[in-house]
Amino acid sequence: MFANKKHFTSAIVGALIALSIIALVLSLVRIEDVTLPPTVKYGMVFDAGSSHTSLFVYEWDSDKENDTGVVSQNLSCDVQGQGISSYANDPPKAGDSLRECLDKAMKVVPAGKQRDVPAYLGATAGMRLLREQNSSAADQVLAEVTKTMQEYPMAFKGAQILTGEEEGAYGWITINYLLESFTKYSPKAHAWVRPEAANIFGALDLGGASTQISFMPENSVMNWNETSKFTLYGYSYNIYTHSYLCYGQNEMLKRLAKELIVESSSSTQVDHPCYPKDYNETISLSSFRTSPCTNQSDPRLILGDRNVTLEGRGNASGCLAAIKKLFNFSACGQRQDCTFDSVYQPPVRGQFIAFSAFYYNFKFLNLTKGQSLATVRETIEHFCARSWENLSSSYPKENPERLPKYCANANYILTLLLDAYKFNETSWNNIFFQMKAGSADVGWTLGYMLNLTNMIPAEPPARVKGHIPSLWAAAITFIILTLALGLAALLLLLWV
Repeated sequence: MFANKKHFTSAIVGALIALSIIALVLSLVRIEDVTLPPTVKYGMVFDAGSSHTSLFVYEWDSDKENDTGVVSQNLSCDVQGQGISSYANDPPKAGDSLRECLDKAMKVVPAGKQRDVPAYLGATAGMRLLREQNSSAADQVLAEVTKTMQEYPMAFKGAQILTGEEEGAYGWITINYLLESFTKYSPKAHAWVRPEAANIFGALDLGGASTQISFMPENSVMNWNETSKFTLYGYSYNIYTHSYLCYGQNEMLKRLAKELIVESSSSTQVDHPCYPKDYNETISLSSFRTSPCTNQSDPRLILGDRNVTLEGRGNASGCLAAIKKLFNFSACGQRQDCTFDSVYQPPVRGQFIAFSAFYYNFKFLNLTKGQSLATVRETIEHFCARSWENLSSSYPKENPERLPKYCANANYILTLLLDAYKFNETSWNNIFFQMKAGSADVGWTLGYMLNLTNMIPAEPPARVKGHIPSLWAAAITFIILTLALGLAALLLLLWV
């Protein structure tokens, strides 16, 4: 009996020692090797631009939503038709235009999660222009898209018109989030680290009605009206960002046509140096009244309903000269911290991602592979010299309305980047023309969603998410210590 009691006591003591060792280890070591099953979350944003609308659906693991580089793009859907601002005279059609993409989104988001999906619609320069021209029409369009989106089972958060500076800043956030420029986990250091400040990218966005530039300047920005301030992962960023309304490529083309007509003394046949030779386009002067960018009173031009034919001349140098006249460079005088129209800008710094129409135009011209500025200029000049017959036969699948405009668009990009933003032969090599970073499209929509859902914290992440947190480790340690104390009590009872 005594021997059995002795063996039983030894076994209990051994178990107690083992449990104590386990508890001690758990109290000293973070349990990070046991992963928890992830819960996938979704979010969606409509980019309601001036020329078209797109829907982006994003997904991420909920246990990693405050980390970086974890959001992936699940769906990209282009809405049929023009931008929602084009429905100013028939607002219900603006809402109806979204249904096809909304239906597709409902198919990729599980039914059980749809009601928790934050959904946003952000409208940009097209709606900014419409609001300037007819604020009640802009409100009606937003009301109709809101009505449509509220019909779907999701957490609709509102439709609003972004300022140009918001559009630029959110694009900057998107790029640097996807490229892990804000914070990155270092397996070697077992901690989140901040990459070098030199790895922060600038953003160049060219849309249909506006263009934006956003970057982190060398020194503090002197003009605080052009600054956006962010605190991301424990670090503060002062970003220079400016948006130029009426300087998107579609509005530029309208302004260019109007200027050429004015200079020709309102003739019914007007030479267009940017259009291909033998290409003609007939426009009505009344079309200039549809946009505030071309509707300003001009004593040199009496707007009517008569038609004017623009006749292509395929003159690259003449095209470049005509486009430069759209900018008021003389307003800056000799100031180096100025672009045009007296707009302040510090010197460009670092590397830039040029996306949207910057990318699409250069992609068509096969100029997105890091070619030198000399090669870019030569390619554009050669393209502009090609006749309409040559172009249309060489690119039979290209939209015939878009094809004759590449010469003007390319020369406009050169003027904007070199003469306005003041990139040069050297800094040109710091511009990367691309539309994707990681798994997502580059643009303002992801940065917009990240900001509104508070997925980028002001403080840096303290540990790797997706593992058993310290609270769990403490709970397990408590349970084991409780068992150990219980066994100790049982041992004392048996001993007595």
